[in-house]
Amino acid sequence: EAADVIIDFSHPSLLTPILHYAAEKGGIPAVLCTTGYTAEQTAELTKASETQPIFYSRNMSLGINLMLELAKKAAKVLGDQFDIEIVEKHHNQKLDAPSGTALALADSINEASDGAYHYVYDRSQYRKKREEKEIGISAVRGGTIVGEHEVIFAGLDEVIEFKHTAYSRSVFAKGAVQAAKFLSGKPAGFYDMGDVIKATIA
Repeated sequence: EAADVIIDFSHPSLLTPILHYAAEKGGIPAVLCTTGYTAEQTAELTKASETQPIFYSRNMSLGINLMLELAKKAAKVLGDQFDIEIVEKHHNQKLDAPSGTALALADSINEASDGAYHYVYDRSQYRKKREEKEIGISAVRGGTIVGEHEVIFAGLDEVIEFKHTAYSRSVFAKGAVQAAKFLSGKPAGFYDMGDVIKATIA
């Protein structure tokens, strides 16, 4: 079938067939919205972007991606004076933990901090006080929670919190359509939701 853009929300195992199909059909732009890609698959995405337009984001919500930028800025301003914790909540059918979005938030903060932090996923295994250069990541699973992410910067006598709540999966579909419109007609390259936000602001 001919297509202007491919949007994929399926499963990581289908990445290679989708990329091959897009390439065989003349380099159809691909918006890839699936989480759980391995390091090898991420490398495959990067390789494919050399010859076709590839868009990848671990969360398609514009709100979450704005939160990523805000968390980066906060990390640069607050530096090592504040402890950083991330709490994510999802429905009881979600397979992966922590969520790809929680990891993306942690990676953004760490990138803004020159890779100074390491991640701690479970504090129940040892008894010791919190280290300065760690980002705690906690996962909650229950009911039909669509998605909730909170980044906490806890300092001396003050706390700053960034929180995003998705009440419906339609926010991800809306973001994917916006990404598809953005990607249509673009040259080969690797794009993400940050590019969409910049284009929106411009």
